[in-house]
Amino acid sequence: MKEFLGIGGYERPIEGYLSWQHLLFVSILMVVMVGMAIFLGLRYKNSEPSRKNKVLVVSAITIDALELFKIVFLCIRGNDPMGWLYTLPLFLCSIQLITIPLAAFTKGRLKNASLDFVLIFGILGAVLGTYFAGNNYGSYPVLCFDNVVSGLTHSISGFASLYIIFSGMASMKKRNIPITYSILLGFCIAAYVTNILVDYNYMFLMAGDGTPYDIVYNLVNGNPVIYPIIVVLLFIIYITLFYFVYFFIDKKCKNKKQA
Repeated sequence: MKEFLGIGGYERPIEGYLSWQHLLFVSILMVVMVGMAIFLGLRYKNSEPSRKNKVLVVSAITIDALELFKIVFLCIRGNDPMGWLYTLPLFLCSIQLITIPLAAFTKGRLKNASLDFVLIFGILGAVLGTYFAGNNYGSYPVLCFDNVVSGLTHSISGFASLYIIFSGMASMKKRNIPITYSILLGFCIAAYVTNILVDYNYMFLMAGDGTPYDIVYNLVNGNPVIYPIIVVLLFIIYITLFYFVYFFIDKKCKNKKQA
């Protein structure tokens, strides 16, 4: 247990990023995530909204409880009471620590916009935070506290996204698009300011850190102005394309039903 928790450091060899151990572990997480989302989504699809929402409530409580426990434990393990400054929910995938509770506990347009945000970024965050988490899996053994908790929180994020689809909770209304953009831009601004204050790399706005963002970082030679702008633009383009594809498919489905 001491070795799993990394108390005193990890002595086991690091299997490495994209090793078969890494790919097997995250693939198991993804299979379970997709299976549970489909099963529960279809099970509650025709249920009352309040009943559907209970699954999101459990997801919100679980993901935040895991992350809070992780933050406290890492501060204790590292004997660093200020360690929480480097575990704030200001990464693309950790935004779900706030947006899933918003989707679960709020009402009206904020709830609908939060549901859309979780739907749009949940799967992306789950994939990037597992298969493409080169920094984590290149630094720690696959089956350790750091990677297991990270894998679970990212999987819950992806689960919530898929559950919203299969349960029919998605609103995806055009009037809520500005709110979705605002949520993202608000986090990007907060992440950038925090990066400057604590010298960190939230939202990967300062460097790629072993993720696919390294491609962009290398293309612009790490330009401190151009690089973060491109990263934010990529987020915006992704949201735009997601909405475009969703509305296109939705329109096609409606036309088939009318025909």
